Amino acid sequence: MKKLIILLLSFSVITSCAQRKKENDVAIKTSEKRGYTTEKIVNNLNNPWGMTWLPNGSMLITEKAGSLIHFSNGTKTEIKNVPEVYNRGQGGLLDIELHPNYSENGWIYITYASSEGDEEGGNTKLIRCKLKNDSLTSIEELYKATPNTSRGQHFGSRIEFDNEGYLYFSIGERGNRDVNPQDITRDGGKIYRLNDDGTIPNDNPFVNEKNAKKAIFTYGNRNPQGMAKHPTTGQIWTHEHGPKGGDEINIVRKGVNYGWPVISYGVNYSGTTFTDITSKPGMEQPIYYWVPSIAPCGMDFVTGDRYPDWKGHLLVGSLKFNYVELVKLNGNEVVGREKIAQDIGRVRNVKMGPNGYIYIAVEGQGIFKVVPK
Repeated sequence: MKKLIILLLSFSVITSCAQRKKENDVAIKTSEKRGYTTEKIVNNLNNPWGMTWLPNGSMLITEKAGSLIHFSNGTKTEIKNVPEVYNRGQGGLLDIELHPNYSENGWIYITYASSEGDEEGGNTKLIRCKLKNDSLTSIEELYKATPNTSRGQHFGSRIEFDNEGYLYFSIGERGNRDVNPQDITRDGGKIYRLNDDGTIPNDNPFVNEKNAKKAIFTYGNRNPQGMAKHPTTGQIWTHEHGPKGGDEINIVRKGVNYGWPVISYGVNYSGTTFTDITSKPGMEQPIYYWVPSIAPCGMDFVTGDRYPDWKGHLLVGSLKFNYVELVKLNGNEVVGREKIAQDIGRVRNVKMGPNGYIYIAVEGQGIFKVVPK
């Protein structure tokens, strides 16, 4: 009887994985006739990582190498007093986001790779600051991941606010796959949640766990480089890089373990396996995964009425295949995929602007606007 139960459970797990694989086998559509054009609005950017808009419609753009650009009326101005960044590999000046009440308080939030600390190397840091006379002022450190390491991969990092005013940001596992993601006493491979002033919310999941990093909201993440708030539900969605295969879309849920590297739909870059399981009790399944990997970076939901056929669906940039993917949704289920802005280049970010247009940041080029015909 015991053997029969074990066999039935095994069959159930295999069937569940097979069903999920089938669910994720959504063919990608290539539109033969485009209903839009792409117009370059900011030229000569090397690696435009983060972008956001001030109330007057001008843009703030982070360059990974360490410069912050204010783009207004066709003119680029470099902002002064930007903190020195640890510009190594994937690290540098990363994401930028305005406080939801920016017009009242003027706070700007930035993540970057910082060498501050006792160890050599760097790790991801979150600050908030204000902008005055083309210079950053009132700079406050909100979080600095430890320890530093000279490894050049997996710094994250994206920033988003939810409807209650909590601040979320991501830090990759810094290349320490087998230690950081599953250990809540260590930084890296996590999504963090703070109050807007950097203090720890009382209901964070691990505030009462001994030695835990109290800012952690989820763990078992690899390298999340996309984060956006769902326009209807208010939930925070993320995507993260898998290894070779297994890029994921996840919905952020309090205290959840997303499984890296215990479970994965990917393999090592060499093609060898590092885990033989794709599911395990207590570990969350992605709502979607890509095999092969598209190397996702940047994401946002389509809102407004400029793109009626795309409204409510998800935009994801592809570094590897040089396009933006429109991930079509029915609730939380992925029901279709479509390539837009094909062959535009390595997409580092994609966001909805306050004027209702889609903006795409492309390495080695600049910022493009998607204009419906």
